[in-house]
Amino acid sequence: MKTLLAVDLGLKTGIALFAEQGNLLWYRSHNFGTTERLKRAVPKLLDGIPGVTAVVIEGGGNLAVIWEKEAERRSLSFLQISAIEWRQLFLYSREQRSGVDAKKHAGEMARKVIEWSKAPRPTALRHDAAEAIMIGLWGVLHLGWLERIPEELRR
Repeated sequence: MKTLLAVDLGLKTGIALFAEQGNLLWYRSHNFGTTERLKRAVPKLLDGIPGVTAVVIEGGGNLAVIWEKEAERRSLSFLQISAIEWRQLFLYSREQRSGVDAKKHAGEMARKVIEWSKAPRPTALRHDAAEAIMIGLWGVLHLGWLERIPEELRR
């Protein structure tokens, strides 16, 4: 089974794993605390994911380079996007007027993805994990793993 790892980049990172059928398998938040800890954690994280073939990250800078180099070392597909790319696909313009609004609506949409995928429901869904879910959904659509946004997720 092929999988895609989606990353909302930062030292406080949201990550989500999607199957080649386009469904969300799991999601979480992790506070790496320092760049050095992130650098040590990325290879271990990828080692623990069976079938990972693609990594999609939102963000840039020196943290993005860590993910990009490890993906390249493993010959994984690597996509780097900005928030505007996935937000334009899933959120109305009025829902993106501020970062706070966009995060709120991404959280609502991510909960729908969790339900549609039959993934475990969160007790609390941090915004970085919610955004990783949306980044991953963008990724599976972009790679053609899903042909279109599922009916249950359309607005």
